[in-house]
Amino acid sequence: MRVLLIEDTLDIADAIATKLTREGQTVTHVVSGTQGEDYALAGSHDLVILDINLPGQDGFAVLRALRSSGASVPVLIITARNQVADKVSLLDLGADDYIVKPFDLGELAARARALMRRRIGAATSLLKVGQLSIDLSRRAASLEGKPLELGRREFDLIQALAAGQGKPLNKEHMITALFGFDDVGSLNAIELLVSRLRRKLEGSNVEIVTQRGVGYLLRDKGVSTS
Repeated sequence: MRVLLIEDTLDIADAIATKLTREGQTVTHVVSGTQGEDYALAGSHDLVILDINLPGQDGFAVLRALRSSGASVPVLIITARNQVADKVSLLDLGADDYIVKPFDLGELAARARALMRRRIGAATSLLKVGQLSIDLSRRAASLEGKPLELGRREFDLIQALAAGQGKPLNKEHMITALFGFDDVGSLNAIELLVSRLRRKLEGSNVEIVTQRGVGYLLRDKGVSTS
């Protein structure tokens, strides 16, 4: 999952980024509200972690612009403001959750995981498709009860496919989800990742199907799609 962290206090940002990176997330960090708004509106992230007191423009303005654009990306607010009125204002503006400074990094990471699960429609950290199980919190996958060795982007791709619940994902969406706008991705890179995953799923009841002109979907061979 790709996380946009908008935080101008560098030691706090470094601690958050280190924690989330160790959990397998890809973190993009920016320090100003103006730059953060630009990145958030680009729509290439699965979660935005947003501080309130920022240079350029504050978190309220960033959140307002994001929701005014129609973007539904989850937003976790970091705030030093512990007043009920401020919390109500943030939630009314479209924040999905907030955490008050000082906070425990473990709690912040857990709140981030919960919001990302909600985004993909998963009530728990476990996704299952046939004999394939994907543990979102541990970033681990198993096939027929045995560990499935996956690279970082292989895991991100199979997680996105599994979260689609039988609906195809187009290649352009995959490029944005896996590489973002500030990285180099291509249709060939997606095809290579799909090819690798197909080899690793061989012999199981799970397959990646190409729907020509539409995209890819992950399905249980034993379940009818009609």
